[in-house]
Parts: sequence; structure tokens; C-alpha cells
Amino acid sequence: MKSSRQNVILEIISEQEVETQQQLMQALTERGITCTQATMSRDIKELGLFKQRSISGKYRYAAPGQAPVQEVTQKQTSLFKQGLISFAQAQNLLVVKTLPGLTHTVCLVIEEMQPEGLVGTLAGDDTAFVAMRDSACAAALNQKLLEVTADR
Repeated sequence: MKSSRQNVILEIISEQEVETQQQLMQALTERGITCTQATMSRDIKELGLFKQRSISGKYRYAAPGQAPVQEVTQKQTSLFKQGLISFAQAQNLLVVKTLPGLTHTVCLVIEEMQPEGLVGTLAGDDTAFVAMRDSACAAALNQKLLEVTADR
């Protein structure tokens, strides 16, 4: 049952842009498979699914090897360094302040750094939250950002 459900999940994300767990659960339900949110989270973790920006600019689930992860361009790296105003750790979160409109670029660069323990990012207009698995992972990312921004 688990194996067949996970195969259907891989099939769904290869056929359509799925942005949320809720959308993925709905697509499973349409194929006659029901599961809880906890089961969906475990499946996503076991399959190694991650979110990547699609051609439309939205984030979607992808499987390792399914499609190449978008590379950070030199322009994005430059915007990251110029747009980042400040960042501070708050337990397992980093609160990142940017110039207006640049949080998406800053979050993309952080995601592409693939820091250990990254759970996800949430970008507003000039503030982003970076959720880490625990405080130690947040401290490590905070240190890495200090190093990256030291040469600005």
C-alpha cells in the first residue's frame, strides 16, 4: 500500500505542478487513495521530495533526479548581497530583512545553499522567515550568512 501510494505521488508530481501537501492529497483522493496529513509528510520525507521553482515562477514539488535544480545566477548572488539588510536568529528561525521586493531572491539563494536542516522559507515583501529543523541548524546558517555577507 505504502509503495503504491508513493509511486502514485511520484507520478502526480511529474505530471502536474503541485504546490502544497493539500493539493497533493487532493490529487491522491481523485485517484482513489486517501491518507492523513501526517502520512503525506512522511511520504514526502521518505521520497526526498523538495520544492523548486517552476517555469511559471511558482514553487512545486519535485523528486531527486526528476528535473535539474535551478542554479543561482551571478545576478541573483549580487542581488542577494545588495538586497540583504539584516538577519537575526530566533530559536530555530532566521528573520531576514531585505530591500523591498528582494526577499524572493534572497530566499532562493538561501535554498540553493542547501543548508543542513532547512525546513522552508516564507518570503514577504521585505521580510522573510527561514525555518530550520532546530536551533543548532539555525545557528549554523546564521554563521554561514555572516561569512557570505562579510565581503559585501
